[in-house]
Amino acid sequence: MGFRFEREWVEGYEAESIAAALFASGVRIFGRSKRFDHAKGWFCGIGKCSSCLMRVDGIPNIRTCVTPVKKGTIVELQGKKGTLPEQPEIEVERHEEQVHVLIIGSGPAGLEAGITASKLGLNTLIIDENPKLGGQLIKQSHKFFGSKKEYAGIRGFEIANLLVAELKDYGAKYLTNTSTIGYFGRGEVSRHKYLAVQKLAGGYKLWEINTDNIVVTSGAHENHLSVPGNYLPGVYSAGGVQTLMNVFGIKPGNRALVVGSGNVGLIIGYQLLQAGVEVRALIEMMPKLGGYLVHASKLARHGVPILLKHTIREIKGDEHVSSVTITEVDENGQSMEGTEQELDVDLVLIAVGLSGSSEVLLQAGCEQMYVKEMKGWIPVHNQDMETTIDGIYLAGDVGGIAEASTAMLEGMIAAASIAENEGSRIDEAKKIKAQAQSELDRLRASTFLKTVAAGKKRCNQKWKEVNGIEN
Repeated sequence: MGFRFEREWVEGYEAESIAAALFASGVRIFGRSKRFDHAKGWFCGIGKCSSCLMRVDGIPNIRTCVTPVKKGTIVELQGKKGTLPEQPEIEVERHEEQVHVLIIGSGPAGLEAGITASKLGLNTLIIDENPKLGGQLIKQSHKFFGSKKEYAGIRGFEIANLLVAELKDYGAKYLTNTSTIGYFGRGEVSRHKYLAVQKLAGGYKLWEINTDNIVVTSGAHENHLSVPGNYLPGVYSAGGVQTLMNVFGIKPGNRALVVGSGNVGLIIGYQLLQAGVEVRALIEMMPKLGGYLVHASKLARHGVPILLKHTIREIKGDEHVSSVTITEVDENGQSMEGTEQELDVDLVLIAVGLSGSSEVLLQAGCEQMYVKEMKGWIPVHNQDMETTIDGIYLAGDVGGIAEASTAMLEGMIAAASIAENEGSRIDEAKKIKAQAQSELDRLRASTFLKTVAAGKKRCNQKWKEVNGIEN
């Protein structure tokens, strides 16, 4: 199906995003920065940055990376300002919904929370701003490690399919293409009220959702690098590259530099090779690998240099990345003069960690704290995953970056805690929660998750202090 872009006809596929269709058609510049007029292009691919904002059918600031292609749509670059149309022709439906549990986000944590809540007899609604349920799982083509309980040997997108099928079996309701736009405190018939907007084929639908319990599973956004040239098209987040390759089947570039040696960078570096992209090098500022040796070995066997104690000094190019300068760093992380190397690349993959997307929780008034073990600000929550506001819970990366397996367990704990408090199948809820907590403790005893366990313990202590509970 086709759409108009700057008076040109562009072909796209059903369920493909506008931004992905443009990228596949050779469009790399999606806009320009307001202050310096720098070219902007694809970056995160999940609607959490501003790089792909365009005017769609006269409406500005549309996140084209999460907006599906629709036949006949008119897409325009909007310049430096997203001015509103004088007479917008927008049809808006209104609908009021009452549920026991509202879940915001449909990644591994959200899906498990939805499954568990529905299994325990709670009327549940999941909303997600993406066109498809599954969160980051849908772009993960590698097989998971761990035990059978943790879906060992199954690829991420297959896990998503299994969870979605189970969710449907239990009859949970869900909305895709739906974004929360505001928390409005106590509803007329509930403890909490959220407004959300759903994109429909012929317009929009405003949802007024009344609920006694909320589970926020909004995931995380990827960290960037403060380096000259970091704005250029061709600089993409790890998740953005995964979205292009593994969701839409689009080759993201020809010659790549991977920055970051965590599991994400190592895995996607190998996936780039599989897609026919030359990986010129993988660099890491720290003196040791951040991810598993098995992933690094795959790159090394294909001749990819893995350079520890290295960083980017500058990304070069006019309207697109053309090369990068990398250097060694000293014990203080500072570039060392005389160690510069120039690499001819058109793709810089940034895989330097994640930060929780906690905006929904903060807007509701949940307290947060800086947790050094998890290197960031975390919404305060207890072992039952409840925040400092009664009836608002969290699960997954929004409460501290970890792994999909732990996110799923946290989702189960949050939903079981709600069922227990609501008096719905209490014995079953307690059993589910105890089993999930035991498995979570076992996983967090590992070398990679010990710091997360320490951070969670501090967070739980802070929650007790806020609520005046003594140890």
